[in-house]
Amino acid sequence: MSHRGYGCLMSVDRDQVLRAAAALLSRKSTATMDEVARAAGIGRATLHRHFAGREALVRALEERGIQEIEAALDAARLDDGTAEEALRRLIAGVEPAAGLLSFLVTENQLFEGEVNEGWSRLDARVSALFRRGQERGEFRFDLTPAWLTEALYGLVGSCAWAVQDGRVAGKDFQYMIVELLLGGARRSVEK
Repeated sequence: MSHRGYGCLMSVDRDQVLRAAAALLSRKSTATMDEVARAAGIGRATLHRHFAGREALVRALEERGIQEIEAALDAARLDDGTAEEALRRLIAGVEPAAGLLSFLVTENQLFEGEVNEGWSRLDARVSALFRRGQERGEFRFDLTPAWLTEALYGLVGSCAWAVQDGRVAGKDFQYMIVELLLGGARRSVEK
């Protein structure tokens, strides 16, 4: 191998590897490190220089996912307008990271032992949105904000899988989640 070729291997962009790994693992959660390396267009040895093993790769993806979801929360302006409007903005903003979120929330190793505090930050922000909606009479009181938060994550993940599988049209992602969640979360006004 020439020195020039070796230099190309060392200049692999970690972000590019993470993007490829996220795309693959979002579609195939059981993918091996060899499959991840192939998806990233690199050799397994190069992948291991960036990530010591699957656990290190998944932890790096977790950090990336938390950052993307926090960015979606920021962009959704959760305190502006009604809680329902903010929820719609949040679902639209999280759509690009939905596949990664669905992979992460089902990756057991992330929730065994010490859990990344980023999940608590996300949960607190989303729960606060649902609590605000309850306090303003938009959402039902009999469903806890924690449960509504988990339901949102579950719907985002399930819809991401359904879109990837071709069972739901990508253009319907936001509509399907909003309508099902709000249809069950809306507080009915008695006449």
